[in-house]
Amino acid sequence: MGIDLKAGGRRTGHKTSSKTIKTNDPYRRLLIKLYKFLERRTESAFCATVVKRLHMSKVNAPPMGLYRLSKYMKNKSDKTAVIVGKVTDDVRMLECPKLSVCALKFTETARKRILAAGGECLTFDQLALRAPKGSNTVLLRGNKSREAQSHFGHNTSVLNPHTHDGVKPFVRSKGRKFERARGRSRNCGFKV
Repeated sequence: MGIDLKAGGRRTGHKTSSKTIKTNDPYRRLLIKLYKFLERRTESAFCATVVKRLHMSKVNAPPMGLYRLSKYMKNKSDKTAVIVGKVTDDVRMLECPKLSVCALKFTETARKRILAAGGECLTFDQLALRAPKGSNTVLLRGNKSREAQSHFGHNTSVLNPHTHDGVKPFVRSKGRKFERARGRSRNCGFKV
């Protein structure tokens, strides 16, 4: 008897990561406890989302640069930006506007620039005291797309045979001498 692949089989004996805390970071563990409590007592969707994102792995909590942050916070000077991840500096941005930001981590230069502009860098426990329900906040996320993902292909399924069609190959260079055999070179009549 086989597995019903369309139904996805049975995944028994696995607890979800939201049931058990997987991280060993003591600060993060305490934050999960705090926001779980706030979610339960305030029934706030903001706290529920923060808990969900605190459980996420590093790949699923990408960093956000100062430029993107300032772009999203335009005309929202009275609100606090909340990022469950790291805030990084962007050297391409010449002037940093005044921002109120809450994040898990800040790079040294990003923190300096935010504070020099008259803004503030908050931690999540400070935010919990100031806005337990997440009022006057803007919940943001970094961009998840990475160069590595262009090599991965689509999700596999029984119904999708084109999993690796048009996926970027791991080729050292794009020159004449690299993976240009019969069927790939212009002088052999290959057309895209």
